[in-house]
Amino acid sequence: MADDGPDRSGGGAFTYDGGTVEPGEAANVRFPVSETYLGDPVRIPVTIVNGAEPGPAVCLTAAAHGDELNGIEVVREVAHELDHEGLCGTLVCLPVLNVPGFLAQKRYLPVLDRDLNRSFPGREDSTSSRRIAKRIFDNFVEPCDLGLDFHTSTRGRTNMLHVRADMEDEAVARVAKAFATNVIISSDGPSGSLRREASEHGVPTITVEMGEAHRFQRGLIDRALAGVRSVLAEFGAFPDEEVAWPGWRTVIDGSEEKTWLRAGVGGIVDMHYERGDLVYEDDPICTITNPFKTDNDVVRAPFTGLLVGVLENPVVYPGNPLCHLVELDEDTLTALTRERDAGGGSTGSAVGGPAP
Repeated sequence: MADDGPDRSGGGAFTYDGGTVEPGEAANVRFPVSETYLGDPVRIPVTIVNGAEPGPAVCLTAAAHGDELNGIEVVREVAHELDHEGLCGTLVCLPVLNVPGFLAQKRYLPVLDRDLNRSFPGREDSTSSRRIAKRIFDNFVEPCDLGLDFHTSTRGRTNMLHVRADMEDEAVARVAKAFATNVIISSDGPSGSLRREASEHGVPTITVEMGEAHRFQRGLIDRALAGVRSVLAEFGAFPDEEVAWPGWRTVIDGSEEKTWLRAGVGGIVDMHYERGDLVYEDDPICTITNPFKTDNDVVRAPFTGLLVGVLENPVVYPGNPLCHLVELDEDTLTALTRERDAGGGSTGSAVGGPAP
């Protein structure tokens, strides 16, 4: 972690370029981060809720990719529907980081075609995307104590609710565990991503993955809100709340154990399982066929594991990803099977057999 980060002793006013929010106050801000071709401001929505009592400053961000919508509703509900009575500390809520992408319903910054989530911590004398990133990072991310960055899968795929975090970093691991998902994929994240750069600047940050692009998925949103409340309880923002336990948890080494299964042929995909399902070694995960159904390529599970993500758009070229399958150890498999037998479904869909 960096040694030269801001003083985060807790309490007091939250100050950004252009304003201050005193303890016991809240503010809705349209914060300028760039300009259009006509010189009009590009502004992002920010809500700052500063509790009357000292505590952690928590940054919640969504829609760094403009078409990833589930996290927007999570952050909005934390800002405007969560009961803030008794809040100790500050909630810094940025529901739409990539406003141009959101307006165009595109993943990247339009025209520039740059990934905002590869542009942090930003530079004021660099590309447009890095200038935007710097305005966001300096004013709202780096002044905080921890961060939650919400994402979905890219279009045409869907993810079960899970966390991505650098579990080698003790401070980041504390945030990840407090969010209380069944699955944590451990890696330090790509260079320029918000969670990696924030963590390296002393703001332990995790990525929360949930569902698919271009829609609100209420079940996932509600479970993510429960995760937020658990994190806020862990760090004392709501001292009377309890930290959640997901029932079972597996931490996957992102560099070794996660596996994307890819299509060996082109064709139309019939997926036999859903996100969050448990599959056993040699189970047929999906079948790829040609238009006449005269050729069938059955893709089988190479090991027993959990489907963290699956294809939604049922057409592929050779080499396209079909699903994200992670291997489970025996203890986790036992706990997950016990939950399935009891009728639970906390991993993102009904855990068990193939979809009808």
